[in-house]
Amino acid sequence: MKNMEISIRAYTAATDVETLSAIWFDASLLAHGFIGEPRLRDQRIRVETVYLPNAETWVACRSGVPVGFISLMDSFIGGLFVAPDCQGQGIGRALIAHAVALKGALTLEVYTQNAQAVAVYRALGFTELSRRATDDDGLPFENIRMRLMG
Repeated sequence: MKNMEISIRAYTAATDVETLSAIWFDASLLAHGFIGEPRLRDQRIRVETVYLPNAETWVACRSGVPVGFISLMDSFIGGLFVAPDCQGQGIGRALIAHAVALKGALTLEVYTQNAQAVAVYRALGFTELSRRATDDDGLPFENIRMRLMG
């Protein structure tokens, strides 16, 4: 499956919200398990009702089936998620390349405890700008702010 072609298209609210929410949740359980499943379930509602509808979202597909997505707020990556069974196959890299082509320089925040994502972003050329000890909800989950020059 690694060599299957990836296409990237714009998000369609009428057909994508449930699929992308499921990708977000499954990937978050894997990458953000330290947050706890109850909190992730609460956040999933915000993903569906606030984040996806208000971001510029691009969907990566294989054979027409969504396998990942990137949500942008201007040049800030609000979220980059790939279905767990499709990770490590270049989908995240393709979504980042698409975002760079659209926006140029990009910034993002990533939990320091998500070591795999931090390593991927560094391998893609993102550099650390700053750290903060708490997340957006004020909870003690350290975040790194990173930038990629386009």
